[in-house]
Amino acid sequence: MKELKKIELHLHLEGAAPPGFIRGLAAEKRVDLPAIFDGRGHYDYRDFKEFLKVYEAASSVIRTPQDYARLLREVLQNCADQGAIYAELFVSPEFCGGGDLAAWRDYLAAMTETASEMRSAGIDSRAIVTPIRHFGPERARASAICAAETGSAEGSGWVTGLGMGGAEDVGRAQDFAWSFDCAREAGLGQTCHAGEWGGPQSIRDALSLGVSRIGHGVRATEDPALLNELAQRGITLEVCPGSNIALGIYPDWAAHPIARIADSGVKVTISTDDPPFFHTTLSHEYERLADAFGWGKAEFAALNLNAAEAAFCDDATRARLRENFS
Repeated sequence: MKELKKIELHLHLEGAAPPGFIRGLAAEKRVDLPAIFDGRGHYDYRDFKEFLKVYEAASSVIRTPQDYARLLREVLQNCADQGAIYAELFVSPEFCGGGDLAAWRDYLAAMTETASEMRSAGIDSRAIVTPIRHFGPERARASAICAAETGSAEGSGWVTGLGMGGAEDVGRAQDFAWSFDCAREAGLGQTCHAGEWGGPQSIRDALSLGVSRIGHGVRATEDPALLNELAQRGITLEVCPGSNIALGIYPDWAAHPIARIADSGVKVTISTDDPPFFHTTLSHEYERLADAFGWGKAEFAALNLNAAEAAFCDDATRARLRENFS
């Protein structure tokens, strides 16, 4: 499946950091990490709350703009190795300067330079600025301001969207309306994690923010009326099957509802979320979906066309992406 060209819309930058990268960076900085790796050197956690703690502990050693530039280069190279030609990455000013706009600009300059180099090497990308839900709505405002002040409304710059991540059980999506209004006024694309751990109501709450995409959204299958609404409104779901299975939301690939969602008329795309945490790659996702549902080149091309249409990019980039799957 590596030979198939692919688009990925739901990839967390820090969450895509290979364990070896984190261990190497910690050694360079002489930082003693807590026990976040298992005996095989993989990230070690038992449930979603522990996953968040391990994620934040691993991210704690990625400190400087240069660290983030190095990470972005490694992540985008890994994407390209899996056949990706375009990726959108969730990047949080919380981790890149503590939500301070001036500091964020420094981090962004380093990452933008790397993104430009990697684009020349064949892998294009955009950044979705990410408020962290469990940090609360007030801190989310700082991230939204960073997005609005550095974002590209026409989609040609590197920052082109806002998308809330983090623990879905903290408050309601509507608590973050100010941040999404801020991004909308700046002309940025908007997405929100919902319907992963939260049920159908969490998706409806996210839709009230005016988003065009939902991160995960798989539990919409529990509400046929909601599925119909998503289809009618043209909402795109950033589905990450391997992540859902690794975290125990579904027991195996055959039980995952992505095929039912697609059959209902809802636009779905395929992403990896935090691939080293879930022992997956983009090609592995395609392989397992092919095994579980008999999908082939035609089905994957259709899903990638969905992604091209939903991407937070400029029209010229979108047209180039479409040509690969038409």
